[in-house]
Amino acid sequence: MTGFGRATSEYKGKQFTVELRSLNSKGLDLNLRMPPLYREKEPEVRALLSEKLTRGKIDFTLLVEMSSAETKTHINKENFISYYNQLKEIYSQIGESINNETIASITRFPDVLETKSEDLEIDEWDIISSTIDKSVEEFISFRQTEGESLRNDLISKAKNISALKEKVLPFEAQRKEIVRERLLKAISELEEPSKFDPNRFEQELIYYIEKFDINEEKVRLEQHLDYFITTLKSGGNIGRKLGFIAQEIGREVNTLSSKANHVEIQQLAVLMKDELEQIKEQVLNIL
Repeated sequence: MTGFGRATSEYKGKQFTVELRSLNSKGLDLNLRMPPLYREKEPEVRALLSEKLTRGKIDFTLLVEMSSAETKTHINKENFISYYNQLKEIYSQIGESINNETIASITRFPDVLETKSEDLEIDEWDIISSTIDKSVEEFISFRQTEGESLRNDLISKAKNISALKEKVLPFEAQRKEIVRERLLKAISELEEPSKFDPNRFEQELIYYIEKFDINEEKVRLEQHLDYFITTLKSGGNIGRKLGFIAQEIGREVNTLSSKANHVEIQQLAVLMKDELEQIKEQVLNIL
């Protein structure tokens, strides 16, 4: 199931942004991106996310920006002046005056710009932890909203299958007549039709009608659909259970199709299978 969560905070001139994004996955696959200063906290972040999130390919990103003019980078004045004097002397020897572009380029020389090392403050990490919690809450809320939409869609598809099943009823009487006509035609093509036994014919007809009877499949199919919808409404970790129920629904639809012996009923079964395939794809997104 996809998901998204984002939260921001500030601390001593720094702005923190935490983002969570996820795609569907059978297990929990965490990918963390953090600035070097905060990587020592990666195990703690993994533990927190693993506790609250149970499934998905999840990308976690911590962005840190300076929200004020404060910077940890400074110019080493001694090195800068030393480079300047050397360049000025060189330019003087070739009869040229040092220009602003050359002066600006000195900042790119080795050891001119220095970045002071810093340690992660406890209060700073507390702010970040709180921001992570807020992003997780938003992420979960996003998933719940998407899950509600998914549940309604699956219920609709299950009801579509039930409605298609009801359309089978008008064709059932036709099936019996088709079997009767087929048997009569076979008898009329016998070399000695005078040996036709009406009683045996009725027995064969009953046999074929029982063989092609689909009432049991229809009843079981309706039961599975009702159970599927009830399970959807129950909540909790129901993804695997729904997958099993969908398999049972597919089994009944396949049996109904193979026993139908009727073009229109088989066409209805194809439409049921189409709805069921969409259900199976969506069930993979459910925990």
